[in-house]
Amino acid sequence: MTEIAILTPAIDDPAYKSHWPTVLQRLSGALAMADIQAVPTAWTDHVDDASALSGFPLVLGVLTWGYYERHTDWLSATRLWGEAGVRIANPASVLGWNSDKAYLQHLEAAGLAIPPTLWTDAVTQDQVEAAFDRFETDTVIVKPTVSGGAWKTSRLSRGDTLIDAPDGHAMIQPFLPELVANGELSLLFFGGWFSHAVLKRARAGDFRIQVQYGGQYETVLSPPVEAIVLAEQVLAAIAEPLLYARIDLVETPGGWVLMEAELIEPDFYLSEAPDGGRLFAEAVRARLDT
Repeated sequence: MTEIAILTPAIDDPAYKSHWPTVLQRLSGALAMADIQAVPTAWTDHVDDASALSGFPLVLGVLTWGYYERHTDWLSATRLWGEAGVRIANPASVLGWNSDKAYLQHLEAAGLAIPPTLWTDAVTQDQVEAAFDRFETDTVIVKPTVSGGAWKTSRLSRGDTLIDAPDGHAMIQPFLPELVANGELSLLFFGGWFSHAVLKRARAGDFRIQVQYGGQYETVLSPPVEAIVLAEQVLAAIAEPLLYARIDLVETPGGWVLMEAELIEPDFYLSEAPDGGRLFAEAVRARLDT
């Protein structure tokens, strides 16, 4: 078997330690179909020295959950990996810029639809109050631009006081009722090819669709053509070669909008993939063979 490295969360990060080994097992099972063995290693062990990673024919950064809490280290590490020539997928440059949701501004400038967003260097109560009128809504979402898994994300209604505001750069968006009513659609691509789609819904009374908050996931065998088109436009707007991508979309009255292009450590939901992850494994094998 060909051995490749899979970067995992920091050993001392308790947030996901009960979850990521299960996902690693799922990834490993899929990779085995292409005669590939995954060797897990914490990404935080390679922030200052890339030599251990350079010995692998390929490194996948697909389980680096929690990087946003050590973002300075993350940016240092991705720069180091790029400079050292580590063969990493997605590319180290992508792992850097995709860690800050400000990238959505560039995709919007390229003509791609995203939710209305107020970007700020430091969110204030006055900005939240102004956002209600600007977006003509009674509920907004506030979150840091460097975040993941709804970390430090708040839902505020008119009259609410902003508590535990994000440190530094943040974004304010209108709450999309469609996210609760219709769910968020995740489209998975491997090697540029569409693999499968998963619809994620929040549990009753919540707005967060992540499984750790009770979110429910289901396979979508025939995703809407319009959603596929938008996802492919997102991929086309990104110049770097992507091994994998998860494009998260929500359908609004004005059409489909891009919530995020997850290019670092998305859960691929391989248990929901009709082929069990074979396309993912074949994409990795193809990258190894080039």
